[in-house]
Amino acid sequence: MSIAIAAQDLRAKYDTVALLDVDLHHGNGTQHIFYARDDVMTLSLHADPGDFYPFYWGHAHERGDGVGVGFNHNDPLPLGSGDTVFLTALDRALAVIDDFNPGAVVIALGLDASRDDPLGGLTVTPDGFAKIGEKIGALTCPIVLEQEGGYVSATLAENLFQFICGFRATNKNKSLSEGPK
Repeated sequence: MSIAIAAQDLRAKYDTVALLDVDLHHGNGTQHIFYARDDVMTLSLHADPGDFYPFYWGHAHERGDGVGVGFNHNDPLPLGSGDTVFLTALDRALAVIDDFNPGAVVIALGLDASRDDPLGGLTVTPDGFAKIGEKIGALTCPIVLEQEGGYVSATLAENLFQFICGFRATNKNKSLSEGPK
């Protein structure tokens, strides 16, 4: 839930914030917190809840409530989806973020989408994580990164390293992730 706290805290400085969750599991708690709001857009890429935990939340038709309709975006991915499917979904999410034009973006970085993760829901490779980092790092607003998911696997550290390398390759002095200067 600390990503929700970060997003809410950023609202003190920015009129709007986007929260992008790139985790194996849907962020149902975060979705619930912002579901009826239009100042924090939530987007989640995750294994299809029709086949994977949390089962009851994270479906594409869950779009928000009240003024929040259209500010919640779920992109459930078929089990076993790898780099190509994940990166295509990420491109869709980033286009939505671009249209929303938030003051800042919070990233819930889940490394459990890895092909080597013991839960086995998605199959993103270390090269895929580098590309995820590059695409997210190219956002033109301040970014807060929070590493969330990722269970012990042979490539857990490599996946994080590749993501950070990709992120740093495209993110030039606009990230909040390094903390105060």
